[in-house]
Amino acid sequence: QAHRGPKLPPWPWTVQAMAQLNVLVCGGGNGAHTIAGLAASRLDVKVRWMSLFRDEAERIAAAMGDGDLEVKTPNGTSKARPVLITKDPAQAMEGVQLVIFSMPAFAHAEYFEAIAPHLQPNSVVVGMPGQFGFQFQASALLGERGASCSILCLETMPWACRIASFGKEVEILGTKDSLSTSFNPGTRDPDAPNAVALLQRLLGPLPVLDLADNYLEVNLFTVVHPPIMYGQWKDWDEKPLSEKPLFYQGLNAFAEEMLDKVSKELVATAAAIEKAAPHFNMSGVLHIFDWYKKAYPDDIDDWSSLGAAMRCCKSYRGLTHPMKEADGGFVPDFTYRYLSEDLPFSFTVCKGITELAGQSTPALDETIRWCQEKMGKEYIVGSSLC
Repeated sequence: QAHRGPKLPPWPWTVQAMAQLNVLVCGGGNGAHTIAGLAASRLDVKVRWMSLFRDEAERIAAAMGDGDLEVKTPNGTSKARPVLITKDPAQAMEGVQLVIFSMPAFAHAEYFEAIAPHLQPNSVVVGMPGQFGFQFQASALLGERGASCSILCLETMPWACRIASFGKEVEILGTKDSLSTSFNPGTRDPDAPNAVALLQRLLGPLPVLDLADNYLEVNLFTVVHPPIMYGQWKDWDEKPLSEKPLFYQGLNAFAEEMLDKVSKELVATAAAIEKAAPHFNMSGVLHIFDWYKKAYPDDIDDWSSLGAAMRCCKSYRGLTHPMKEADGGFVPDFTYRYLSEDLPFSFTVCKGITELAGQSTPALDETIRWCQEKMGKEYIVGSSLC
């Protein structure tokens, strides 16, 4: 998929009229660790890090001590540290021009409400990723101060990454080549530094950020986690396993089939939307196989099928299913974000959009029915949203 929207100047973006960029990273998981470390290592960037979850900020600060946060990549290691790690929104937001949310979607509202009283005019707020409705939630909860802010919503995480040592070290297993983001400019001063370029400055050369044509485009393709969970565990005998199964490298034929079917249903939904509203460009809603070709062109050696590509993707090496210990072995953790976030904030929203578009989605429905049973929830009855 070609890069759409305004093109960014070649890396590095030294043309930005800002000697120093003050950034707030929100969250405490893999993504927050990664962007906090990367951003802090950039020239003239000062990073503040806020977690509102219990005593997480205190634990991060204690773990880091007087040392640095290391970000290990296949190409080397960077070391840097935030100027502040805190739970206090007033301290966290002091002088901040760009705020990054990297936490499960169910926590977004708490963070929006925390930063709203302290938000500076013409700021940038980024969902990394944002999930459906991030822009609308920002508009509703940031109030008057948020009206002049630009909102970016990334389609997914920029990297495959994991915490190696909490508060000390994070590992980037692989980086996507390109990544789409929706862009809601708000009433931000057009002479302020380019919002997308500011985020690109933190990420580095890759992934290259594309401007999506609309906010649906960045979310309507999100199909990966629930079908893989379904394929792996639908016939599980409920006995503990001796080791954690590989999530992507262990992809089975049934999961691959469901991924393909669900993705085709969402692509068909996008086409139906564009047919009904020709001014609405939905060409960026890609089949998941085509998305992998865009995101990981150099990390995959076998393009013979979707399953082959996912199983050999270098960025996914060693990533396992979410598991918890039980009776001397491991059992699947159905409370992990692959279901607890992806079902209510992605799959069910996709289902609602397909209903509005008048599209039949048997594979999507089947996946939701299995997942909701494991979660003890009810999002659909038969083939209709509750």
